[in-house]
Formats: sequence, structure tokens, C-alpha cells
Amino acid sequence: MNFTCERNLLLGAVSTVSRSVSPKSNLAVLEGIRIRADDGLRLTGYNMETGVTVEIEAEIRDPGDCVFPTRMFFDIIRKLSSDEVRVSVDEQNRAEIDGGESHFRIMVSSADDYPELPEVDDAQALTVPQSDFRDLINGTIFAVSENTAKPIHTGCLIEIEENLITMVALDGFQLARRCYHAETPFGRELKFVVPSAALKELERILTEEDGSLEILPDKKHILFRVGNATLVSRLLEGEFLEWRRYVPVNSPNRLAANVAMLSASVERVGLIVSEKFKSPVRCRFGNGFVDLKTVTTVASAHDVCPLAGDGGETEIGLNARFLLNALKAVPSDEVMLEFSNGLSPIVLTPCEDEYDFSYMILPVRLQNN
Repeated sequence: MNFTCERNLLLGAVSTVSRSVSPKSNLAVLEGIRIRADDGLRLTGYNMETGVTVEIEAEIRDPGDCVFPTRMFFDIIRKLSSDEVRVSVDEQNRAEIDGGESHFRIMVSSADDYPELPEVDDAQALTVPQSDFRDLINGTIFAVSENTAKPIHTGCLIEIEENLITMVALDGFQLARRCYHAETPFGRELKFVVPSAALKELERILTEEDGSLEILPDKKHILFRVGNATLVSRLLEGEFLEWRRYVPVNSPNRLAANVAMLSASVERVGLIVSEKFKSPVRCRFGNGFVDLKTVTTVASAHDVCPLAGDGGETEIGLNARFLLNALKAVPSDEVMLEFSNGLSPIVLTPCEDEYDFSYMILPVRLQNN
């Protein structure tokens, strides 16, 4: 193997694929970055769950296929002072890395035992603007379950129908739903669950505001293509909760709130809450306001936030972190708070028709004073 390329291009590619490299694997070759030089230069990181490949331009004088040690190779490229990097590997898997006056010699591995990434049929790709799909991930990923007892809920459900993409995440205490409305129909109806780790990595790759994302779902895997990068992931198997049955609709109490003001109030009363000193936020919804209070064994906090509407003096206990997560994910300046009574879930919905989301938080049973 022998190639020359721009340092910044190589550094960016190494940085992207390294996040999918397995830190510790029974197959030692997966702990490195695969670099294949033939028609172009392709770098791959794979952990048997998620695989990322990035293609970059390079002058290839001799083709080859090797696995480089991830951390060492990244640090070397990062510290080089030159704009160009020259890499060569001999038959004994000794790699020479040159940049300016710097010279490194490291041992690499053969890629013979490196597993190929799953193949995904790319006959019918779905195209979505990068920024819109990133908003779907941002607006739901925080509600994914961390309980591996039911693996299906450790990912996000994606439903595709007509011109609508719906993404849903839930963990038994909170539910997040965001939607993207396409200008033209997709012509397909699909439903699948993508692991949260894959979506978090995809979120990092989605950087271009005006770029497009290609989505290629298969029976067991899904591939996302973004510019010169591709991400392939297995899909989660199982029955995702029928979430529509559990989200209340037409609740009798509906109050409008300014997202920034309500977030600030919740943050203030949450200052005294910690893992050691836990307390729900006691929310009393009156006429034109919500009274917020937290009490622990060592401190108490109180705040009032104005709202539009009358909550009938309903009192609901809510987890401060869940409420803040939902408020931070709201894409608008105003949000509607909907609930039936003190023991019912509270649902955050849009005040304006241009937005399509809902965030549901289950209440915490309050103790009497």
C-alpha cells in the first residue's frame, strides 16, 4: 500500500470512523481502522453492530488493504504539521507515515480477517434533508430506554407513510415523538427500530444544513448515506409498544407556556435536586400561572411561571429532568401543556400548526405535606 492525501481530509475521516471502532473485541482486528486503497481511499470502523465508512480523495500509487491501530494512527495524523500525508505499507505490515519533517514507523495488521459490513439493497433509497432528520434525532433520542431487559425500546421507532416520517422513543417514564412532513410522497410504508447508538453516531455525521441524507432500510439492516460517508446498522427486532394507545388526546386542561420562561423556572427549583437528595417538582396549575416547588431533607425551592389558561388548581408531581428534556426538545417558542388530572400524564404539544411533536411525561405520586 502506498498513498498520499491531504492531512485534514484524512484526519476528518479517521475521526469519523474511529467512533465506531470496537474498544475491546474478541476479534482483535476490529479494534483498528481498516484502510483500503484501490479506486479510492476508504476508511472503515466496525463493532459488529454499527459500521461507518468514509471515502476520501487520495493519490494511490500502490493498492492495499490494512488495519491501523486507532488511537496511535489518529494521534500521529493529528500532530503532523504538514498539509500532506504520505503512507506506505510493506509486505511485513510495517507502515511508514511521513508529513513534512516528521516520520513514523508503526506495525499494522492484515485485513484478511476483517469482517465485511452487511450488504443493504439500495434499489429504493429515501431522501431526506440532513437538517430535518437531525431534528428528528435531537427531538427524541433523550427518551430512549437504557433498560436492556427489553432491547426493542433501546432504539427509536421510525414509521414512514405517504409523505410523513414519525420518530418515537420511550422508556416507560417519558415518550418523545417528532415528525417530518415531506413535500413529495415516499411511495412506501415502512416501520423499523434503529439502535440509539447508531442514531447518535449518525447525528454527529449530519453536519450540512443544505445536504441530503439517503435512507436505505432492509429486512435486518439499515444504511444511511451522507456525502462521502455511509453508516450501516442492524435493526432491532421485537414488538415496539403501541404508543398511540397511551398518549392522551383531548385533555380538558390546556395551558400555553413560554418555553424559555418555563425551562428557567424548572431549572431554578431543580437546583436542590440531586441523586442523593431526590424530589419531584410539585406543579400547581392555577389561573394564569404554575406554582413550582421542590422539597428535600436539606433544602426547598419555590418559583412561579406565568401561563395562559386555567389549570383548575390541579397539582401534578413531575420529574424535573424529564420535564427539562422535553422543554429543550420543543422546536417552538411556545408550547401547550395538556393534562386531565393530578394522576394523568402531562403532554407537551404545539401551539402552532407548523410544528408536529408531542412529549409525554408520567406523573410522580406526591406525598401529602
